[in-house]
Amino acid sequence: MSKYFDLLVLGAGSGGIAAARRAAEYGARVGIVEFSHLGGTCVNRGCVPKKLMVYASQFPSIFTDAPGYGWSPVTSTLDWEKMTAAVNGEVHRLNGVYAQMLERSQVEVFHGHGAFINPHQIQIGEELVTTDKVLIAVGGHPVVPNIPGIEYAITSDDIFTLPEQPQRLVVIGGGYIGSEFACIFQGFGSEVIQVIRGEQILRGFDEDLRQGIRQGMEHHGIQLINKATPMSLEKTEAGVTLVLAREDGATDLVIADAVALAAVGRKPRTENLGLEHTKVQLSHRAVVVDEYSRTTVDHIYAVGDCTDHINLTPVAINEGRAFADTVYGGKSRLMSYEYIPTAIFTTPQAATVGLTEAEAEAKHPGQIKIYRSRFRPMYYTLAGKQEQTMMKLVVHTETDQVLGAHMVGDYAAEIIQGVAIALKMGATKANFDATVGIHPTSAEEFVTMR
Repeated sequence: MSKYFDLLVLGAGSGGIAAARRAAEYGARVGIVEFSHLGGTCVNRGCVPKKLMVYASQFPSIFTDAPGYGWSPVTSTLDWEKMTAAVNGEVHRLNGVYAQMLERSQVEVFHGHGAFINPHQIQIGEELVTTDKVLIAVGGHPVVPNIPGIEYAITSDDIFTLPEQPQRLVVIGGGYIGSEFACIFQGFGSEVIQVIRGEQILRGFDEDLRQGIRQGMEHHGIQLINKATPMSLEKTEAGVTLVLAREDGATDLVIADAVALAAVGRKPRTENLGLEHTKVQLSHRAVVVDEYSRTTVDHIYAVGDCTDHINLTPVAINEGRAFADTVYGGKSRLMSYEYIPTAIFTTPQAATVGLTEAEAEAKHPGQIKIYRSRFRPMYYTLAGKQEQTMMKLVVHTETDQVLGAHMVGDYAAEIIQGVAIALKMGATKANFDATVGIHPTSAEEFVTMR
């Protein structure tokens, strides 16, 4: 006889765990299925270990800044094994925290791969589970280019378990994941080359933000090769040789130190779920859902990266909680996708909320005014460095509403988080102007731009 649940969640990532715990709070009997570690991409292979590596990569810059402030020169080296052990130790600790949270919420955890055998039954190894409702929250996984020798590359999922630091790293891909890891390893002291197919990194972000990050990356020594297509990888005594086809027909050879990082995006992890035994529809591998996260089958829902809406951890969490509030809490609510802030943890750091200049102009032709500021932050004056910060507001001239805010520079994520509240509330440029700035800070530029 199979176990019965009111809700079975496929995937114990951020969205799945948030939904499971919230539904259990409302009295539902909930089970959750996970084939890997609890916490999903964010905790195990994304946000958490990546941000810890970002912190680790910033110390050399701090050491070189110190003499400008009167400190004696600092000589220090990175112990790769110690750093990665510390990072993975924190990940392991968080796995335990999630296990405790689910136990306290009385959510039963199944370790294994779950697949539909019919719309109400899930096979998990040798165990068959019956459920009234299903939430698909299986996330995504890295896209790997289909080129000869790709087995000699690693993905962003593998970067945290490298046995030693690569001295020469080639990053294939110009998205935020590839750009972040390029900056991390440059900070560690690796020689970094980033290869992109197009003209510019970070497609989809504001042009000033893209340009500001690229200039900063190149200023710090990262070599960007654009308009180049990876053709093959070959293992040699010198390392891994990457063959590139250039737009003009030329061919380049780039040698990496035994590893090339493939970072060309992610796709929904919807294969092998047994969806063919349901009427759940997919579009380009993503689960098709309505505004309530309901699939094309009334009792089956989906949240997070497997729906390929906005692939951010806080979005998945909010979607999961909105689902539970609506279905089990009697509090019908929709997830709002307007004014969701996001950050890029490159060096320099960047963050953004709202419309880009191009998006705003397309939506309101001839009715957009741009306020922009570029400056060297005070911190770098004594350090003697030419680091630049860029801040930008996109304003609708007819209503004076601020439609977008973008920043490149130190603490961009922390600053934009506060700005996002203002934009979410419909703040106008006059509201920004009427706000007294905190001096001396970079953040005050957002309320002093004319």
